[in-house]
Amino acid sequence: MPRCSAIIVTYNSAESITQCLEALATEDCEIVIVDNASQDDTVARVQAFHAQHPVELLVISRNLGFAAGVNHGVRAATGDALLVLNPDAVAEPGAVSALVDCMTAQSAAAAGGALLEASGDLQRGFAFRRLPTLGSLLCEVLLINQLWPSNPINRRYRCLDADYAKPQPVEQPAGACLAITRVAWEAIGGMDTQFAPVWFEDVDFCKRLIDSGRKIVYCPAARFRHSGAHSVSKLNFAEKQLFWYTNMLRYARKHFSATKVWILRVGIIKGMVSRSLAALVGAGPQGVGTGEAIHAYRAVVAVAFHGLGHEHD
Repeated sequence: MPRCSAIIVTYNSAESITQCLEALATEDCEIVIVDNASQDDTVARVQAFHAQHPVELLVISRNLGFAAGVNHGVRAATGDALLVLNPDAVAEPGAVSALVDCMTAQSAAAAGGALLEASGDLQRGFAFRRLPTLGSLLCEVLLINQLWPSNPINRRYRCLDADYAKPQPVEQPAGACLAITRVAWEAIGGMDTQFAPVWFEDVDFCKRLIDSGRKIVYCPAARFRHSGAHSVSKLNFAEKQLFWYTNMLRYARKHFSATKVWILRVGIIKGMVSRSLAALVGAGPQGVGTGEAIHAYRAVVAVAFHGLGHEHD
């Protein structure tokens, strides 16, 4: 089995990092932590763990984002198999070995494992998905998925009808738990740091892997408990909206035709108008004030509107 290096990017991850590291300590893998300027005691907890188990700790003076953090970690790692793992993903015994063995046996460039809720239920619709299309993104931005979650486009995109007990080729495992061969990583140049600070960097990475002719697989025997939304929960509502839609458009500009990007921009603007109207009548996002929500939606409209008349195929 190739030597594995686990790369974990932390940002105010004190509440989850110790459990993540303790699970990895039973696996035969190098551990590399990249801390993106945490303000809590994440670094202190990693250092306490290091007293019992070797860890490579890289402390960054400012938050460079997830993609840049992973790239830093890979450069410091020595393994031929690279496991990108979120701090809130806890490997069950043997999960890392199972993931690397599966990737090797299937001659795949990358592999994702089974992500589980605390209850043990599979995170269906998240563990792996298809790559986004214009249709699947429009269903999200136009509130179609919220009003009709079981629509055929959403079911296909989120692979809701897949057999999660079966190993299979997939397009986009979640970046919360993604193994990659170093050869494949270096061939496509790692993660694109323009997707900062978070969202769509893993989607873009998988898209480039597939476009290069490489295979990605799902390995159900590799089981990880994943609480989810660890770093995202630290963002305020406006930041979440702005980062999500900005990076969605960045992905579209990189991989869609100009016409499709223009359609997506229009869809985002219409979606923000609908969300603003909903907020005004008291049907906005839970726990977010009307003024805060509308301010965030206006910022997204400005991002979508910028360049609207400048898309060319």
